[in-house]
Amino acid sequence: MKARQCAKMRELREALVATGILTLDEQSKVLGLSRSTTWTILNGSHKASGLSAAIIDRMLAAPRLPPLVRAKIHEYIEEKTAGLYSGNRSALRKFTARLSVARAARDPSLTSTARGFRR
Repeated sequence: MKARQCAKMRELREALVATGILTLDEQSKVLGLSRSTTWTILNGSHKASGLSAAIIDRMLAAPRLPPLVRAKIHEYIEEKTAGLYSGNRSALRKFTARLSVARAARDPSLTSTARGFRR
């Protein structure tokens, strides 16, 4: 499962490079993260549980995020909420709930039934 997450982070890095965002400084600005957090994520050395809902929310809220990179993040969310990176149902429920709350806070137009990725 860790290898699958690392592969998705490589895809994220490749999407950044494909859109012309080559340096760590540029990548961190586009993702809306610090340099150290960006480096940790893109080099596959993030914690075993993967990206947190807070980090994902910060990336999706970044105004300069290219569509290809946004699509990779959404793929990661779909795969993580489907349980491809962890078999722990409790952790998946917590992740989904936190992601839903973060998305709702960012977009008040979401209704209670449309929030998050419920599975």
